[in-house]
Amino acid sequence: MITHLACSRCGAEHDARRLQSLCPCGGPLLARYDLLAAARRLRRDRLEDGRRDLWRWREVLPVEDGEEPLSLGEGGTPLTPSRAIGPALGLARLSFKDETRNPTGSFKARGLAVAVHRARALGARKLAIPTMGNAGVAASAYAELAGLPCIVAMPDGVPPAAAAAARAHGAQVELVPGTLGDAGAWIRQRALAEKAFDLSTLREPYRVEGKKTMGYELAEAFGWELPDVIVYPTGGGTGLVGMWKAFDEMEAMGWIGPTRPRMVAVQAEECAPIVRAFESGGASAEPVKDPRTEAAGLLVPAAIGDFLMLQILRASGGTAVAVGEAALRDGAARIARDEGIPAGLEAGAGVAALPALLTAGLVTPDDRVVCFVTGAAR
Repeated sequence: MITHLACSRCGAEHDARRLQSLCPCGGPLLARYDLLAAARRLRRDRLEDGRRDLWRWREVLPVEDGEEPLSLGEGGTPLTPSRAIGPALGLARLSFKDETRNPTGSFKARGLAVAVHRARALGARKLAIPTMGNAGVAASAYAELAGLPCIVAMPDGVPPAAAAAARAHGAQVELVPGTLGDAGAWIRQRALAEKAFDLSTLREPYRVEGKKTMGYELAEAFGWELPDVIVYPTGGGTGLVGMWKAFDEMEAMGWIGPTRPRMVAVQAEECAPIVRAFESGGASAEPVKDPRTEAAGLLVPAAIGDFLMLQILRASGGTAVAVGEAALRDGAARIARDEGIPAGLEAGAGVAALPALLTAGLVTPDDRVVCFVTGAAR
């Protein structure tokens, strides 16, 4: 049901049946679908008849008729009502979306399953990706499943377990001095030299398509309504962009109305480009010169989709919040101890933000609030 790709900056249309990176203007490309046709084939009342992974939404994913999706069972993760943290904070309707249940242990599996599937279908013969850890492990796993070689560049300070996991799936792992930005620059040079397709966040159109299925799952879990607030640990921001896209698609298909959740981006205090830009009223974010945080998934000093995230936060009536290292560590420990979810540090940022959001009135005790546990402790 995919029809074309559209630039998120200039609106130019591009061929969805060729491997594509950024628009010539530098904007990320987003997939567009024949949503009227999709709505005729993808019926809310018949979803239980199908599969449980993210490919149950295949009519709004970049998979052609007759293609067998590339899958390790990603998606379909539980939405679990809080049994301790919510009551302690006075939030009667706090839930956790547990993305630790995905293959490779994080929500990155969603995006990379779709991106690798589409890259292989369109003729890619080698893949490349920069990563702080989870995305590289997921890319390696799906590349292995697809039978494609994969080059993974990680900053040299990443946890050794992440590099080991990527190598276990057969990836060529390179440790690059510096930040994720340095790893990205290294990958772009290497991908060009070796004719590898670059899977960097929002530099190809389809990781966001996998991530958007989190939005479809939330709507289904809430009886085809949406929660009042979504609290999201934010690095590259593909999940925010993807869920917002899913909400628009569902409205176009007549599944939901125009009401949207207040979207909250949470970042680490010493790596918070989106928070700073939101607070200053900026349309884009200045890169963080000396980014620091123990939460590897939040260590993104500059995001190519910064302008999209800022648009979404403002359009939703949401906000952006920065939290300290001790608070995010404590938040992750509370999720593991009190909710039984083996949360990584990134998820701890979401829990750490809740008291400030309550104090500011941006979250109220009666709100239906969803905190994302984007990945497991590694």
